[in-house]
Amino acid sequence: MNDVDAVLERATFDSAGLLPAIIQQWDTKEVLMLGYMNAEALRRTLTEGRVTFWSRSRQEFWRKGDTSGNVQYVKSAAFDCDDDTLLVQVDQIGAACHTGARRCFDVDPLEPVVGQPVVGSPTT
Repeated sequence: MNDVDAVLERATFDSAGLLPAIIQQWDTKEVLMLGYMNAEALRRTLTEGRVTFWSRSRQEFWRKGDTSGNVQYVKSAAFDCDDDTLLVQVDQIGAACHTGARRCFDVDPLEPVVGQPVVGSPTT
């Protein structure tokens, strides 16, 4: 679907008017970060070739890389099955995280118990 207005109509924004956007490196499939977009940020992202977010804390738009130089160039975008989450594949230049880490999820790794499928279950 190429018509941006039709895409915006499909999007399911939360009660605050926001849509979570997962940002993924297009070639390595690394999950880089999660940000939020309102309708205008989504419009800008789809039409300008750079990722734009809505800052919940500052209540303003921010385009990744405008101050840091760590730019995200859009390669593709897709809604999930409910149209309430966006996956944006990008070419990330520099770090994605404001801490300077490549990915936001490198900053505080957890150590969960690793699950194992049960032999003979319908999923094995």
